[in-house]
Amino acid sequence: MPVLEVTCSLIGWLCLYLLFCCTFTKRTPEWNCRLVTLSHGILIVLLTAYVVFVDGPWPFTHAGTENTEMQTFALAICLGYFFFDIGWCVCYRTEGPVMMAHHAASITGILLALFMGESGCETCGVIFGSELTNPLLQTRWFLRQLGLYDSLLGDAVDLLFIVLFATVRVGVGTVMFYCELTSPRTSLIMKLGGVAMYGLAWVFMVDIARFGYKKSRAKYKKWMENHKLKENNTQKVDGHLDKSD
Repeated sequence: MPVLEVTCSLIGWLCLYLLFCCTFTKRTPEWNCRLVTLSHGILIVLLTAYVVFVDGPWPFTHAGTENTEMQTFALAICLGYFFFDIGWCVCYRTEGPVMMAHHAASITGILLALFMGESGCETCGVIFGSELTNPLLQTRWFLRQLGLYDSLLGDAVDLLFIVLFATVRVGVGTVMFYCELTSPRTSLIMKLGGVAMYGLAWVFMVDIARFGYKKSRAKYKKWMENHKLKENNTQKVDGHLDKSD
């Protein structure tokens, strides 16, 4: 268990948060915390992408194998962040039970992988898939705060978030879940952890699908209203022209 690395990671994320608080003094604590979350999301996606696609081994074929140094390093960085984030969420009470359950499951899974010294490759793969959409989620929040969400950019961010979540976290995640369950090397406790994370992914997917349906329906309704308004205006203009003739 790399206690020193995890502790340094926790201190590092806390210092980054304090730096943002000192820099953006007029912003709320949540603004600064989300800046930390955005920074972590970008960093951990790049780091786990290197671990999964370059350093190896391939998680779909080597689930349950012994952790490498890079896998341990990536997991320590991520665990330190989750300790910081769950502590912040508890202090400010900003998240609901589902998100807190996700944080608790993530911390437990990473702790198990580090304690047992195995299953690091599939854990890094899960982190990569889970955090890939996180920068988009934070961007969406910042756009709302800046009053830029109701725009083409906001629609593009939402669409990309939904597509990536469905294809990577649910689609590819299903394949990863199957490989973990069928691997003879993966321990039972890690398989149970995989069941929990996969179940939470579907809970989020249902909520996202509902959001996508409501937003697309509202957009269509607004488009129809604008279309009817244009038709009425055109008819009024044509009527005036006919009268003048």
